[in-house]
Amino acid sequence: MMTNTVTYSIYLTKTLNQQVANFSVLYMKLHNYHWYVKGENFFTLHVKFEELYTEVALHLDTIAERMLALQSVPTATLKEHLEMATVKEATGEENAEQMVETLSEDMENIMKELKIGITLAEDQRDQPTADLFTAIHTSFEKHRWMLSAYLGK
Repeated sequence: MMTNTVTYSIYLTKTLNQQVANFSVLYMKLHNYHWYVKGENFFTLHVKFEELYTEVALHLDTIAERMLALQSVPTATLKEHLEMATVKEATGEENAEQMVETLSEDMENIMKELKIGITLAEDQRDQPTADLFTAIHTSFEKHRWMLSAYLGK
């Protein structure tokens, strides 16, 4: 049983840390998009990107605090975040439509990773972590749907 707990702890820490990294990179990407969006949908997207980076900051903090509660150590440097994240930085070259498309894809990928984390946590009866990931997944599912609808998909 101890080996399973240790293995679980390693996988859970890696899964949580990857999301700390993802949410850190996503937070900066959303600021980039918020600051540099241009075009006829500026007012709509400027506000939406601010809404999203505010939410992402809350998720980032909650995930890191969950790690600390589990006596794990969340990554806390940009270098570590960029190395670990599956979310990529903004290039600075995206137009408004590309920004929305990229965010929709990022959310889809994060949701897939969260589902893996939910399964891992539930298998080990760590309901608080499973619930945390489920709540974030639910929110991202709605945002992704809205972004896709914005793109006419």
